[in-house]
Amino acid sequence: MIILFDLDGTLIDSTEAILETFHHSFKEHNYPHPKDEDIASLIGYPLDVMYRELGVDEDVVWDYVATYKEYYRVIATKKTSLLINAKEAVIQANEFAKLGIVTTKTGKYSKVLMEHFELMKYFEVLIGREDVEKPKPDAEPIVKALNALDYSNEEVWMIGDTKLDLISANNAGVHSIGVLTGYDNCDILSQFTDVIFDDALDAIKFLQNRKTKHIS
Repeated sequence: MIILFDLDGTLIDSTEAILETFHHSFKEHNYPHPKDEDIASLIGYPLDVMYRELGVDEDVVWDYVATYKEYYRVIATKKTSLLINAKEAVIQANEFAKLGIVTTKTGKYSKVLMEHFELMKYFEVLIGREDVEKPKPDAEPIVKALNALDYSNEEVWMIGDTKLDLISANNAGVHSIGVLTGYDNCDILSQFTDVIFDDALDAIKFLQNRKTKHIS
């Protein structure tokens, strides 16, 4: 079995870091500050998409992204925490499956965060925004992760907290699980998957039980 995890809202809570960094970039570029809830509603999308949706002109979007990355790398580990049961979920999943991370965050900083939480050692691959041309909800990030894992005929599950994770899984032809620790609610998630749990650990317990039944 292969299990792919999203990061924000699935394993980590970096809302504080993301909001602070967005406001820093808006201050640096003398741009009116959007409301926190407007920024948070876009978490899960690539940074350039988020800035465009918040009204930043196309010709300066990447200037904002550069400012964001420069500040985020400084505060990320201080302002990010593991979600409840996330560490236990990863450790337990590692006992019976090959693990990967598929995120729209910058992969470079995602690895730093996972190493900070002493979890990176459990993952065989991490696909970040810079690793693909088309991020989630496109299938490319998942397909690239599976290629790195020498995927053959294993059962594959993507665990995520937003519709982007689930649509990406559907587009890649793999199973998906929605978790309620992040940014989309049950009503939204249920439009794209029939399997929804409170958190990643509940999801892993479900998958472990599923694998045990298949073996027996």
